Amino acid sequence: MLKITLPDGSIRQFESAVSGADVAASIGAGLAKAAVAVRVNGDLWDLGRTIEEDSKLEILTRDSDDGLELLRHDAAHILAEAVKELWPDTQVTIGPAIENGFYYDFARDEAFTDTDLEAIEARMQKIVDRDEPIKREVWERDKAAEFFRGIGEAYKAEIIESIPSEEDLTLYRQGNFIDLCRGPHLTSTGKLGKAFKLTHVSGAYWRGDSNNEMLQRIYGTAWANDKQLRQYLHMLEEAEKRDHRRLGRIMDLFHFQEEAPGAVFWHPKGWSLFQSLIGYMREMQNAAGYQEINTPEVMSRSLWEASGHVETFGDNMYTTQTADGRIYAIKPMNCPGHVQVFKQGITSYRDLPVRLAEFGKCHRYEPSGALHGMMRVRAFTQDDAHVFCTAEQITEESIAICDLILKIYKSFGFDDVRIKFADRPEVRVGEDAVWDQAEAALVKALQAANLEYTHNPGEGAFYGPKLEFILRDAIGRDWQCGTLQVDLNMPGRLGATYVAEDGNKHFPVMLHRAIFGSLERFMGILIEHHAGNLPLWLAPVQIKVLTITSDADDYATEVVQKLRQLGIRAEADLRNEKISYKVREHSVAKVPVQFAVGQREVENRSVAIRRIGSKKQEVMSLEDAVSALTSEISSRGINP
Repeated sequence: MLKITLPDGSIRQFESAVSGADVAASIGAGLAKAAVAVRVNGDLWDLGRTIEEDSKLEILTRDSDDGLELLRHDAAHILAEAVKELWPDTQVTIGPAIENGFYYDFARDEAFTDTDLEAIEARMQKIVDRDEPIKREVWERDKAAEFFRGIGEAYKAEIIESIPSEEDLTLYRQGNFIDLCRGPHLTSTGKLGKAFKLTHVSGAYWRGDSNNEMLQRIYGTAWANDKQLRQYLHMLEEAEKRDHRRLGRIMDLFHFQEEAPGAVFWHPKGWSLFQSLIGYMREMQNAAGYQEINTPEVMSRSLWEASGHVETFGDNMYTTQTADGRIYAIKPMNCPGHVQVFKQGITSYRDLPVRLAEFGKCHRYEPSGALHGMMRVRAFTQDDAHVFCTAEQITEESIAICDLILKIYKSFGFDDVRIKFADRPEVRVGEDAVWDQAEAALVKALQAANLEYTHNPGEGAFYGPKLEFILRDAIGRDWQCGTLQVDLNMPGRLGATYVAEDGNKHFPVMLHRAIFGSLERFMGILIEHHAGNLPLWLAPVQIKVLTITSDADDYATEVVQKLRQLGIRAEADLRNEKISYKVREHSVAKVPVQFAVGQREVENRSVAIRRIGSKKQEVMSLEDAVSALTSEISSRGINP
């Protein structure tokens, strides 16, 4: 008898070999219909593949994470089949599933157009309607290479020839299309359904190497059902409206240019917002017992060799050699500099914990294709902090850090925050006993703070476990920002010690903490989360005073002066334009509060207040309006 053990521990017995589809059918017709693949002893298999020995089996449905990835992989294959049917001379290369969708790279002389995408998508729907069986075949490597070269698929043949000759390969056939793939796949093209959409075309180098030829990459998205697809497409529309690059131009915050790729040119209003972020963080850190420091941006390469960064991060570092032959590096992170500050003088266990913070400018060489506005840059500012403590202090300090992180996120309107706990990777430094202690301390901190978290096994840093803080924005996107990392390595590598109670020198534990992560990236996320409608306390221009008639010019100027004296960022618009035009223009520029003043307001010493996004107007005395808005700004209230 063949025994199949299901995830709940139950066992089903069969008289002979069975497929995953057979097992699903034995459980129920609904499951058989929903199943798309199985996991056999931990490996993903096609539903129709025969199981010939006792096994552990998990049935995957289309709405599971693995099932959804399978749908997207099949969508990529159907995309390739559609392109080959429409343009037979096009060569297919690589087509994986990715987050939220899929892509396939093609070699074709003519560029794909939007009209071509429509034709391809229509052909994909026809292929789904044909419900072609998808069959797995095992080929010898050399036979497969010869086959693909014979049909003019040179790229596919090159992939195959890079595989060891003794390995057999799996190919999948659907209709007249056959592709190299390890699988698994759906049982037929009809199982995909039509919850997919082609989105755009971009360039991509063959095998990701800029020295190779440029291919055309067609992107698409695929989901388990039409509802999910509609939700995702709506999110894309919202994301486009909220794009920080677009809003940055409208709000006159910053720009980028080719002479400094991946670096921000800050305009006055953008720099004001940047400094507001720093000012708030500085205030919060001071209250939490951090001491602010500043370390050099350029330091000898030897320090980065000692810290281990050259070995693990060297390809992303900028280096330079001076006339005297010394090699320097621009810092990609702040940690080694903080260790140097900690090392000055003698530190006793009584002095611990020592909390050092810095708004440090860092530089990392990111591939040009990865740069994306402020979300992915080469020059950025980290709100970096390092806590030097004993092993016994890890839990207490971690609780305090978690509290601080969540409090700050809430101040910016991020209430949905997820935490991931990442433990020891396979490649790591330090004794297992020390790792046990560090991991237990982090988990204890999460439990003591009553914080929910998910386990991310094996994804810790090589020097210690970590917590990752993921923000969910207003349209449902997740952004990993803050981190808390336990470092069991760097203090020892760089010779940082403290005098313990026993009179001997010990290496401190080093907690790496970032909340914004990159200030540039966090600002981009913040702009998109609020669609540019920043909370009043953050807005670069908080109040715009608009004159209705020129008779109110002097009063408007007086109001602006009064507001500025109270630290409010205010400007006057005295132009000879209609008030409706002024209101519309400054609303587009995302100014949160507008004061309209005319002859009546001059006489009554009042202002007509209009908030962005509201058609209502409220008339208040100048004194009451200033008092209310000053209070709102000081309390850092979030826009409703």
